[in-house]
Formats: sequence, structure tokens, C-alpha cells
Amino acid sequence: MLHTLCRAKLSRATITAQNPNYEGSIAIDEDFMDAAGILPFERILVGNITSGKRFETYVIPAPRGSKTISLQGGTAHYGLPGDRIIGMIFGLFTPEEAKGFKPKVVKLDEKNNIVGTSPV
Repeated sequence: MLHTLCRAKLSRATITAQNPNYEGSIAIDEDFMDAAGILPFERILVGNITSGKRFETYVIPAPRGSKTISLQGGTAHYGLPGDRIIGMIFGLFTPEEAKGFKPKVVKLDEKNNIVGTSPV
């Protein structure tokens, strides 16, 4: 049996843009992706702290150092620039891998500066 655990989290990121004229995804600064161990096209569950909406999509890289968190396509209707979100990446783990596992958490401030990284 495999267990589904949160393996990475972007905590309190601020939406910087919306682009409804795209097929659909969320664009995330490559620095944030690297810090959390998120891969391009990986599935992500996003919780909008401001509105309470939740949605699932996939990640595309935004330019490194841009501090971009941009809702693309249909996801653009789930948040506004300035909204705070939490992005969660899940993985499948064997019972042995799951025991004692701690996800990588990247904490961001209101201007999307990384203010901390740590296991939970």
C-alpha cells in the first residue's frame, strides 16, 4: 500500500498576475520551484487563503527571480493579484518512506520574498 503525503508546500505566496488567455496552469518563479523541489508540469493543489477557493492544476516555470505567481487560463478565475495562496505538492510513499517524512516548506512574505525554508 502507498500513502499520499504532502511533500512540498509554498506557504502564503502572493498572486502577482492573471492571464486568462492561456490553456491553464499556474506560473511559479523557478527560484521558488527549486527551493520547494517542484518540477515543471507537476500537479499542484492551490488553496486561496483570501477567497477560500481551492483548485488543482499544473505548474509551469516563470522567469527565475521574477517572484511571479501567475494564474493562467481557467485558474485565473480563482484568484486576484494580491490574494495569498498555499500551493501543495503531494507524492506517493511506501510505509517505510512515509515514516518520519517531513515536507519541504518554502515560506514567502507579502512581496514573495523567501523568508524561510524548512521541513514542517
